[in-house]
Amino acid sequence: MAKRYIGIDLNEKYAMISCYTEEMPEPNTFSMVTGSEAYQIPLSLCKKRGSRQWFYGEEAKKSAREAGSFYIDGLLKKALARETAEFEGTIYDSAELLFVFLKKLLLLPSGSKEEPWPDKLVITTENMNLEYRKLFGLFAEWIKFPSERMMLLDYRESFYYYAFSQPAEICLHDVVLYYYMTGKLFYWRLNRDKRTVPQVASIEEKRYETMVKRRDEAFAEIIEKDFAGKIVSSVYLIGDGFDGEWMKKSLDILCRGRRVFMGKNLFCKGACYAAAAKEEDTDWPYIYMGDNELKLNISLKVENKGKSEFFTLITAGENWYEAGGECEVILKGSPSIEFWFQPPKSVEASVRLLELTDLPKREDRTTRLRITAKPEAADRISFRIMDMGFGEIVRSAEKIWEYTVTI
Repeated sequence: MAKRYIGIDLNEKYAMISCYTEEMPEPNTFSMVTGSEAYQIPLSLCKKRGSRQWFYGEEAKKSAREAGSFYIDGLLKKALARETAEFEGTIYDSAELLFVFLKKLLLLPSGSKEEPWPDKLVITTENMNLEYRKLFGLFAEWIKFPSERMMLLDYRESFYYYAFSQPAEICLHDVVLYYYMTGKLFYWRLNRDKRTVPQVASIEEKRYETMVKRRDEAFAEIIEKDFAGKIVSSVYLIGDGFDGEWMKKSLDILCRGRRVFMGKNLFCKGACYAAAAKEEDTDWPYIYMGDNELKLNISLKVENKGKSEFFTLITAGENWYEAGGECEVILKGSPSIEFWFQPPKSVEASVRLLELTDLPKREDRTTRLRITAKPEAADRISFRIMDMGFGEIVRSAEKIWEYTVTI
């Protein structure tokens, strides 16, 4: 059976959901209205007096018109604030109401109440931080979904996965996305270094003030400045700010030798492509260097079957809050461990020596160590080294060394 991937885009007002399998040419985005492209589903729930059933999205907004109904929207913001609401003597936690909404949303692609959970679930928000991570981790527990099958991205990384999943001619050179919502306009330029293997990709970001007057002319001036000296293959216009037919001059400039696309569902589709890239048995030829991604490979230099080689604990390009590595080694020589820090584009490395203070003196190669590396931030790694002894020959001294290294 083909693996099934679900991508969910969440913001303070609405959600969108896409589904993708290996057999599909591209992800499919779902609407609550059959045959409609109204993909934005209001982040709301409604419950009628005396009923146990929850309505969500557009159905919730319709049900809210009935007298005595309990209606709540803006669930994501309220869940993060840990707000509560009362109805018919019951106090509801906004986080749990968000989970009710998300569970219902997950069943939308199948239209069934018994559809099994996807092989990979990816949730994307404008900015992904620890608060979101904890909240969505609780959601995974709430629906008994394995945490290792959940992936969390910000919009920039979703854009990266979407852009590089398109035909080669569309992403031959730089790819630009303008994200325009009420009160904000972002410019993201995705570029890559084709000289490296894998290719290292990054995003240049700018934020502009809201265009109130002469929007077309103001946007045209922004484009001219942003594209000066750049070779751009394609442009994506995302967000409610591009609704209406106000773009004339600016659209003409954008279309000069470039492919231009407009829509609302790029981020949830990008989330699906991210799931496929991580899950399928194919080599994804890129490393993304975003705000949450680790910039260095962290390795140990080890001897394996008489040959010297590197064992990678953490790989550059991984999200720091998902990354981590562990291994066991036999200590040879002095009581210390060398960690190698190397950028993916460089042949040079920085070496940090961590001393195993007060390790009991033993014969060479009679100490087994368990080494764990776990990022605390994108630029800070904690190391934990545990003395495991050497079976029945040498008992463990039960010593543990802990270090934090800023990179």
